[in-house]
Amino acid sequence: MSLQRVDLEHPRRPRHTGDALDRAVVDCALYCDGVRAPGRVELDEAADKARDQEGSFVWLGLNSPDAEAFAAVADEFGLHDLAVEDAVHAHQRPKLDVYDDHLFVVLKTVRYVDATEVVETGELMVFVGRDFVVTVRHGIAAELTPVRKQLEARPGQMALGPSAVLWAVMDAVVDGYSPALDGLEDDVDEVEDQVFSEGRSSPTRRIYTLKREVMEFSRAVHPLVDVMERLARGDVSLQATATVALFRDVQDHVLRADERVIGMDGLLSSILDANVAQVTLQQNEDMRKITAYVAILAVCTLIAGVYGMNFENMPELRWDLGYPFALALMGGVSTYMYRAFRRNRWL
Repeated sequence: MSLQRVDLEHPRRPRHTGDALDRAVVDCALYCDGVRAPGRVELDEAADKARDQEGSFVWLGLNSPDAEAFAAVADEFGLHDLAVEDAVHAHQRPKLDVYDDHLFVVLKTVRYVDATEVVETGELMVFVGRDFVVTVRHGIAAELTPVRKQLEARPGQMALGPSAVLWAVMDAVVDGYSPALDGLEDDVDEVEDQVFSEGRSSPTRRIYTLKREVMEFSRAVHPLVDVMERLARGDVSLQATATVALFRDVQDHVLRADERVIGMDGLLSSILDANVAQVTLQQNEDMRKITAYVAILAVCTLIAGVYGMNFENMPELRWDLGYPFALALMGGVSTYMYRAFRRNRWL
């Protein structure tokens, strides 16, 4: 950034320069009446022009800036200290904070890795003022270059100002939820089929893992419902009236995504309950079979035990057919019990 003289009528804190900010900057552009100014612009120069020219604003894109890099941005636009701290350290829940002269919006980006069945999240922060937009990406946050190009191709929307950029960014993030939800729903359907298949496998661990990932998804989507409701009503300051209808469309997508997440969570709970019930039923069936076989063997053991007692005065003790009779008795009783258990579906 080039050094500029301080305007005595609009004093600001001293500007900071350094390589740390240059490394974090993805793109910096000045827009006048929806059209991007040609050539490369420095942050301080673009900020000055945006303040002086009606219908102009700066869009600064940053990727994982550290505290030193972001200090220059905070000084340039007068960002609130609490919002700056959140933007640097990340790990925030989706929210919308309204300060005196700017907004601070936190979004969660989501990507579902089907191979490992893991939900990966990133963070995207947006500072919105009257003449500036600052986007800060952390982790696997959505690529904003396509969003910028799409808006630049529609000067009419870009002319709506910083709130139009906020809408475009939020719309891109929310649209990214759909493919992630599709992948997650496919795995939920697979585990549902696995539970109700005739096999004896128990996907309890997989169900628990998917339920945990759905919970992670819910942390990204559910808090955004309240944020979108405020923007869709037009209750937020610094929001162009013409963007209210645009935010309503995004609100509809958020509500549908939230409903899908809630539905998957409920379905996984039902699948887990069904799996536990099936495992219990299988265990009961196994115990019933074991009990039936033990009962059959117990009869044979009883007969053998009686005829194996060392007493002299016993029936059929000296009978030539006594031994075959004992074996036939064991076989007959065992066959009868086996067929009886089969009729009652114990075996």
